[in-house]
Amino acid sequence: MELAWPAKLAVWIVPVLFAITVHEVAHGWVARQLGDHTAQMLGRLTLNPLKHIDMVGTVLVPVLLLLMGGFLMGWAKPVPVVVRNLRRPRRDMALVAVAGPAANLLMALGWAVVARLAVDYHHALGGQTSLPALFVLSTAVAGVVINTLLMVLNLLPIPPLDGGRVLAGIVPVRVSGWLDRMEPFGLIIVLVLLVSGGLAWLMLPAVNFVIMAMIELVQISPRDFATVHSMIQPRLGG
Repeated sequence: MELAWPAKLAVWIVPVLFAITVHEVAHGWVARQLGDHTAQMLGRLTLNPLKHIDMVGTVLVPVLLLLMGGFLMGWAKPVPVVVRNLRRPRRDMALVAVAGPAANLLMALGWAVVARLAVDYHHALGGQTSLPALFVLSTAVAGVVINTLLMVLNLLPIPPLDGGRVLAGIVPVRVSGWLDRMEPFGLIIVLVLLVSGGLAWLMLPAVNFVIMAMIELVQISPRDFATVHSMIQPRLGG
């Protein structure tokens, strides 16, 4: 069984919007705690997704990847952080950077718990199919997948991804300067890796490991999870 495109869109849209929105808010919230109130002053500490949507990264790239049948990837409008406002700029910028992937990890865990509750409800019905329960389960599986993908993607040590900024905060200053100069080319590197298949080769082992760890933690059958994921997996013509 595979869901039609309108159903797939309905399943993915909420997890995707929450994943990118909370990710960016986490950056701004941690920056505020560490002395920089720029995101707050610009109205970016909000869960309103319209404040964070980037037409290319949030709309165009994900839609093209969905149509191509590839794994979902995208980004939101970055939350502005003024480094000189931070109390300890190098250390604090690394903490600001890691906040986004940490938020995605927590959201993935939250969605895994929701998936477990949906499975329990399905069992309570004696195994009978319940469309609301199936929709909740499908949405929760999408939430686990998209948040894990975004977490792993952003932890790659390539500026301007969060992993690159974390790395810049812990390496010697000379190396950090080299990473800063590399930042304008980082997105090009990511896109080349995406088109060549190298990004999937880098990410998928870690993505699969994290997902398996989470579903084992909440005691969901890997087969059941894979079955639901197959139903909602974007495919060309699906």
